[in-house]
Amino acid sequence: MQKIKKGDNVEVIAGKDLGTQGRVLAVLPKEKRVLVEKVNIVTKHQKPRQQGRTQTQGIQKFEAPIDLSNVMLVCQSCNQATRVGFRFDDEGKKVRFCKKCDATIE
Repeated sequence: MQKIKKGDNVEVIAGKDLGTQGRVLAVLPKEKRVLVEKVNIVTKHQKPRQQGRTQTQGIQKFEAPIDLSNVMLVCQSCNQATRVGFRFDDEGKKVRFCKKCDATIE
């Protein structure tokens, strides 16, 4: 089970976007990186293509992945950046929980 999943709200704790919160768009577990909405915006200059590709030309701005260690999960109940723990619920299912307020994270 992963500590951070797609759709979670996270806060950036290191780098140029320090303190910024955003929603996780994708998790890349093999690379240990995460793609966060409106965080780590980079610019790419795209050349025009002659063949039938529909890719647009010009200056493109998009989110680049950042390292998983540079983000921290934001708890839904206490609304703070927190560490994540694991435990088993009553049915024996492994769940995540907030280390600050001890609430279960869905």
